[in-house]
Amino acid sequence: MAINLDKKTASAKKKPIADIGLMLEGTYPYVRGGVSSWVHQIISGLPQYTFALVFLGGQKENYGKMRYELPANVTHLQEHYLMDLHHDHHPTPLAGNPQAFAAMKAMHSQFKTGEHVDIKVMKNVFFELGNADGVTRQSFLYSEEAWAIITEFYDKFCTEPSFIDYFWSIRTMHAPLFLLADIARSMPEVRIVHSVSTGYAGLQGTIISQLRNYPYILTEHGIYTKERKIDLAQADWIHDPEDEVSGTLHEEVGYIRQLWIRFFELIGKLTYQSSEPIISLYEGNRRRQIDDGAEVAKTQVIPNGIALEKLNALYPKRKPGVPKILGLIGRVVPIKDIKTYIRMMRIICNELPDAEGWIIGPEEEDPTYVSECKEMVSGLGLSDNVKFLGFQNVADILPQLGLMVLTSISEALPLVILEAYASGLPCLATNVGACSELIYGMSDEDKALGASGVVVPIADPDAAAKAALSLLTDETAWYQAQQAGRQRVEKYYTQKMMFDAYKTIYDKALAESDRRLAAQETHN
Repeated sequence: MAINLDKKTASAKKKPIADIGLMLEGTYPYVRGGVSSWVHQIISGLPQYTFALVFLGGQKENYGKMRYELPANVTHLQEHYLMDLHHDHHPTPLAGNPQAFAAMKAMHSQFKTGEHVDIKVMKNVFFELGNADGVTRQSFLYSEEAWAIITEFYDKFCTEPSFIDYFWSIRTMHAPLFLLADIARSMPEVRIVHSVSTGYAGLQGTIISQLRNYPYILTEHGIYTKERKIDLAQADWIHDPEDEVSGTLHEEVGYIRQLWIRFFELIGKLTYQSSEPIISLYEGNRRRQIDDGAEVAKTQVIPNGIALEKLNALYPKRKPGVPKILGLIGRVVPIKDIKTYIRMMRIICNELPDAEGWIIGPEEEDPTYVSECKEMVSGLGLSDNVKFLGFQNVADILPQLGLMVLTSISEALPLVILEAYASGLPCLATNVGACSELIYGMSDEDKALGASGVVVPIADPDAAAKAALSLLTDETAWYQAQQAGRQRVEKYYTQKMMFDAYKTIYDKALAESDRRLAAQETHN
């Protein structure tokens, strides 16, 4: 579904309806969270640019109404659901286009070398994907050429699963690509494209940029391939013979899981190959991008930034003393490891019976996990201490807390830590993403400000509880951490710094877009 929010441009097919086309997967404007908050922040904070949004989701039933009011400079929104694709129940035998399938096979062969995919090979596939002269969805599903390639690859590469498992995995994996190609051909004109992840959104940006010769910008908050590996390792919808081996712990995943992991790794490499610049939030993720195939010269770091003026106003609202209230602000999902937080609270409450743990964040994404967490709270006798508050205005919450806690197993550069600092709140976080840099400092100058909290190992409630108690029961250490955090965010993580960096990038890309268009018009 597409919503054109600028009626003046609706009839102008060739005229860009926006400066920037934002490719969004499973986030803004339908899901709350750190990435979505950042997207809203960028759009709202740079009103001189107009934005067209392309939202990619899984199944439509998993998304409700918009969670954000779109700023006035959003001129277009279209939404697509990758798992709600139409299936033809009346297959017709087809021969298939030998040249088109040969091009697809050549691209897969280049994938397996681990090197860059030749742009000409990529265009030969994606330019015609879904067209009569290329690989259509029908020919992919039902043609003799498709069957020949699938059986050849199965015989050559597949190790343990049945052919049926392999066959349906290949189908499920590739089906969304036809939708991405359709979107790339049909979406209105923009001047540049910007993806906020790799994955399907990154591939969408890759296809659009190649088809239309747009400059392409990539920003990664977390590393998509890393997070997908975590998800895929636990996914129960993948039939994997390794899962059926009992009594043994397996470090290696089965072939089908590995097939999915490699699929997203390859999408990531294609995205890195097509985009410039490749932006990360902190140095550790920049190095990870390079390890995953990004060219060093393309990469750069732009940290998150916050609106200090607004959040500094929360600092005077704090009451004297250290509140024995620990807050976890985030989605109630496994990657946030809420269960470790609950176990930590059980240990803390043994020492401080009046301590409270507030879990502040949306609960609709994974109802099963939410239910398990609430049952754990009850089972551990914490019903009077641990409270699920749902989504709240952080401005109302932060002045009441004595410690911000993140027990996540994966993070990038959490905005909630920066917001906590500005409001005068120390933090405890697991050693993931940029959390260590945020708490202990990055440069020597930054480190000299002191620790603004404590970093603990992942999934270690005992260590987390011990660190939390050391801060909550030592006012001197707590106030020192508070002041270090306030100084750190004011010096290195302001919203103005972030906006200025993206303004420079957008202006450069828009100028390059104009240059390419002028060159094309001259050539024509």
